[in-house]
Amino acid sequence: MSEVPSVGAMMTTPVYMAGCGLACALGRDLPQSLAALRRGGVPATPITVPGGFTFPVHALPPAEGDWRQQLRRTVRDVVSQCGLPDDMATREMPLFVASSSLDVGFEEEAGCFAGDVQIFGDLVAEAIRWRGPVFTVSTACTSAVNAVLAAADLIRSGAVPLALVLGIEFSNRLTLAGFGGMQLLSPDRALPFGADRNGLVLGEAVAAMVLSSAPARWRLAGGANVVAGDTPTGADAGAIVSVSRAAMQQAGLRAEDIDLIKPQAAGSPGNDAIEAIALKTLFASLPPMVALKPLIGHTLGAAGAAELVLLIACIEAGAWPVADHALDPSLDVVLAAQVPARLRHILFNAIGFGGGHAALVLEDCGGPGRID
Repeated sequence: MSEVPSVGAMMTTPVYMAGCGLACALGRDLPQSLAALRRGGVPATPITVPGGFTFPVHALPPAEGDWRQQLRRTVRDVVSQCGLPDDMATREMPLFVASSSLDVGFEEEAGCFAGDVQIFGDLVAEAIRWRGPVFTVSTACTSAVNAVLAAADLIRSGAVPLALVLGIEFSNRLTLAGFGGMQLLSPDRALPFGADRNGLVLGEAVAAMVLSSAPARWRLAGGANVVAGDTPTGADAGAIVSVSRAAMQQAGLRAEDIDLIKPQAAGSPGNDAIEAIALKTLFASLPPMVALKPLIGHTLGAAGAAELVLLIACIEAGAWPVADHALDPSLDVVLAAQVPARLRHILFNAIGFGGGHAALVLEDCGGPGRID
C-alpha cells in the first residue's frame, strides 16, 4: 500500500467553500432537494439494460433535449446556484471536472466515439463559458474528492484565489450494466451498514463547489488520498485508517476532535463491514455518522461533490436524513437521527475502484445556524 497525501504539508493560504449547487435525484436545485429530503426522499427509477436486466437508479428528474443538451443545461443551472460573479476574471480561474462515466451516455446515444477525456471537460467548460484552464479528474469514485484536493493545492499555494469544482455523473447504461454484471447492485434499495444490505444503488448528479481564499463559513481544513494497490475492487481497512489520519493530521486535529463522519457506506455487504472495522480502529468512541446514498444513490465520480454539497445544505437548513432501516448489530455502528448537538469538524470519506481512498476534513468556522 502506498500513501500519497494529495495536499502539501505546508499549509499557507486557507481554503473555503464559497458557494455550491446541486442537481440530483431529489431535485434540480438545493431547495427542491431539501424539500424532497424532508418528505423522506424520492423512489429510485427502474432502468433496464441490454439483456433485460432491470436495476433501481436514483436518476435525475427528466429534462428535455438530447444527452448533450441536457448536460449543458444542467451544468449551467447548477453553477448558477453558486452565486459566482459573471465576470472575465472569475471565468479565467481553474475548472476541475470530476467524473467516472464522462460522456459515455452521449456515445451510447450517438453511436460513435466522442474522443478523449479532455473532450468532456471542454464540453462542460463551453457550457458555462469558462475560459480558464480545465482539468479532468477521473479516479473512479474518488474523482470529486481528488478534484477538491487538487483545486485546494492551487489556492493554498497562492497560485489562484478561486477554483470551480464540478462533479458530474450523467445518465448511461454502460455503468449500470457493468456494476450489475459484477453483481454489486441491490435489486431494491441501498441499506448502509444495514442488517439486510445487499448491494449498491447507483445515482446521477451534477454538483458544483466554489473553493476560494476568501473567508466563508466552511473551511477545507485538511485532506488526503491513499491508494491501496493490493485491493483494486474493494475497501482496505488500513487505507481507510491511513487516509483519515493523514487528513486529520493536516487539519491539526485528533480523532476525538471529529464531531461527525460521512463514511462511504454504500450498502455493500463486504465494504461496509471493512469500513466499520477501520473506523472503530481509528476512533475509541465513534462520533455520529450520516449516510446520504439512500437518498441520491452512489453517484460514483460525482459522489464526493454531490454528497458534500448535500451534507452542508442539510446542516445549514436543519434538514436531516434519517435512516429507516435496521442496522447490522455485528458492526456496532449508529447513524445519527438528527444534526449532532455539537458540530465543528467533519470527516468525509470516499472509496473507489483502483484502491483509491480519499478523505476531507471540514471545519465550521461560524455563521448563521452554526451548531455548538
